[in-house]
Amino acid sequence: MTADFSGKIGIVTGAASGLGRQTALALAERGARLLLFDRDAAGLSETAAACPGSVTVCGDASRATDVETAVATAAELGPIAMLATAAGILGPAKPLTDIAEADWDKLFDINVKGTWLALRATLPYMRAAGGGSIVCFASAAGLTGSETMPAYSASKGAIVMLTRSAARSEALYGIRVNCVCPGSIETPMLEATFAAAESPDIRAARETAFKARHPLGRFGQANEVAAAVLFLLSDAASFVTGVALPVDGGRLA
Repeated sequence: MTADFSGKIGIVTGAASGLGRQTALALAERGARLLLFDRDAAGLSETAAACPGSVTVCGDASRATDVETAVATAAELGPIAMLATAAGILGPAKPLTDIAEADWDKLFDINVKGTWLALRATLPYMRAAGGGSIVCFASAAGLTGSETMPAYSASKGAIVMLTRSAARSEALYGIRVNCVCPGSIETPMLEATFAAAESPDIRAARETAFKARHPLGRFGQANEVAAAVLFLLSDAASFVTGVALPVDGGRLA
């Protein structure tokens, strides 16, 4: 990905680790100045140290005041041109009947409400600036059902529909809205999925099953997802909006 983001202001939520951190690093490497947002202060500082000129706001993606503070801080840097909403959690890997109400609510608060809050706070600034580009983080699990993670799948499916709806409403303002739908990517979130296994044998079986879903025969890397995000944010995708782009090694082929 050779796009030049020099002089552009961007926001990355969930920037303390995983896909959010890799997206921030890739954008900063190509000249973007970033507002980095996450609830993990230590991880956020580590990401910021590798992103020259970046500014951090530590807060909760599901809390409106925290998100609004982050976006307002980004606007002080200049016109906001980009938003990547990578903040998210995996939630319980349990059958629907075994999921506690509090766990369901927390998952949707962070994944769905958090994405909506970021869009709601950012869109007025982009409209005023005459355009922008947004990439939300969904999942391959948001495009197909999941017997092991039904709540996560439902939350990511909601993000896909939010993306498509926003793409329609914001096109009038010159704002493109897309989402990426990663498969199994080697990140702390994937490791947490395997670590939750009840025994080493179950973990091994789970890893084998997850890998078998991908025709390319391996898990993806965070930089491969970041490359897709940068494409969608860049002018190379100037006629692309409303897309849910799988980055999944062929899982949904």
